[in-house]
Amino acid sequence: MVSPEVATGTVTGMRHRSRLVNLPIRAAAGAFILNSGLTKLQAEKETHQRLHGFASGAYPFLENVPPEQFGKVLGASEVALGGALLMPALVGDGLAGLALSSFAGGLLGLYTKTPGMRREGSVRPSQEGTALAKDSWLAGIGLTLMVSSLTSRRLSRLERKASRRKASRRKKDIKTAN
Repeated sequence: MVSPEVATGTVTGMRHRSRLVNLPIRAAAGAFILNSGLTKLQAEKETHQRLHGFASGAYPFLENVPPEQFGKVLGASEVALGGALLMPALVGDGLAGLALSSFAGGLLGLYTKTPGMRREGSVRPSQEGTALAKDSWLAGIGLTLMVSSLTSRRLSRLERKASRRKASRRKKDIKTAN
């Protein structure tokens, strides 16, 4: 019998849930982002300068951040996000989805704000923009994790409510039988 406090098909932690059905998408996105972060942490100064120039073109507030610091912080952030996605027992679907959606939003912001990434008068990517436009799948995964978390909580509440009704009926049946 499934405990009424735990939704079927979930990995439970202290106060979060990760649905087993989400493990493949978490693993795919997490491994990809973790690898990207580790690569940035080991990158040369020129790579950090290129990344910084690209990002500060879309987000001018980054101009005051030194390129190497930007590259290291970006790499560490990607390692943290990738690790969070790969550890569903520690980080629930809702929080992982929120973090991934935020990260993907930043990438899609680069896509929309950087000249030459889109075809003229369209949201469709140019040849140069395809590498960033493909990050829309990360946004989709993040949103899926958040929605899954919300529906999982609703399912848990409904299961608890049904269990309480069933127990209440049993008590009534016992009282009427006596």
